[in-house]
Amino acid sequence: MRNLLTKAVAVGAAAILALGAAACSGGREGGSGGDSAKPAKGFAANSLIGVALPSKTSENWVLAGDLFVSGLKEAGFTSDVQYAGASTTVADQQAQISSMITKGAKVIVIGATDAAQLSTQVAQAKQSGATVIAYDRLITNTPDVDYYIAFDNFKVGQLQGQALLDGMKAKKATGPWTVELFSGSPDDNNSGVFFNGAMDVLKPLIDKGDVIVGSGQSDVKQTAIQGWKAEGAQQRMDSLLTSTYSGKKTLDGVLSPNDTLARAIITSIKGAGKPIPVVTGQDSEVESIKSIMAGEQYSTINKDTRKLVAETVKMVKTLQGGGTPEINDSKTYNNGVKVVPSYLLPPVIVTKANAAEAYANDPKLSPLVK
Repeated sequence: MRNLLTKAVAVGAAAILALGAAACSGGREGGSGGDSAKPAKGFAANSLIGVALPSKTSENWVLAGDLFVSGLKEAGFTSDVQYAGASTTVADQQAQISSMITKGAKVIVIGATDAAQLSTQVAQAKQSGATVIAYDRLITNTPDVDYYIAFDNFKVGQLQGQALLDGMKAKKATGPWTVELFSGSPDDNNSGVFFNGAMDVLKPLIDKGDVIVGSGQSDVKQTAIQGWKAEGAQQRMDSLLTSTYSGKKTLDGVLSPNDTLARAIITSIKGAGKPIPVVTGQDSEVESIKSIMAGEQYSTINKDTRKLVAETVKMVKTLQGGGTPEINDSKTYNNGVKVVPSYLLPPVIVTKANAAEAYANDPKLSPLVK
């Protein structure tokens, strides 16, 4: 399967992959291999570090920006942390990265708005002598990304797929189980990775007939929600309920790639007066934790933004000293041109059963799960 993972990314992360053989793709291993990132030469301790983040579509992006401001300041750097606007175009982020280059940023950390449309700016950054770190979302179709730091997003998808199965089995011991599938924004490289990770778990059961996609919409192009917008997920779920579940047909589960979409899906189902099925999520958003504890949303994924930002700042400090940042994956994330040296953190599945343990050290979430 791993040999197939590379092929889809080579045509561009913005291309949306079909469920069949392409379900094993999504920006992972194989392909050209690429050159390993070279050690930085070092730079002044108070240098400017640029951080370009997408629009504030989730709590985690807002938290990440705040943490980068405080973390880089504490480490002695000058920071320029910018968010792209709310529009669906990448123009804001392109301009922000160009500005950071002009200001002389030594490292530019990028949470990509559109993974496939930053190659010009990333090339300019490299030409200026800056090191480029792709944060959370892999930047595709460019040789100029030095490092990628993220939680293991294929594993996230696998955990979501398994949680969907576990939750449905807990309600109904034997199948077949009827499900609907949702995926994230097609301009976010992670969307395909999450989806393909989930399909790594679900597709064998779909092929056997143990899991049935009620609407038949099992292609990632059919399941995508542009911009990760809640209203898009709610509208699609409304449509599915009308077209497929207007009678007595039962919906057992919904694969949702994140918490924002999960809550919108649940809102749609409740509005239709239907029983709430097993619904997955991701990001450990406050309202979704409350929903899980209330017995509505079934699961989320804990990807502690504090740890991810701290590891990114650590990477910047190493570069500042002239060293090579720690890498724990040099094979998996092929961006279509090279395999990008990566540092991956492990995600954790969270349900009501293990929420207290999962958030024991989180001052914001731990009070919600006691």
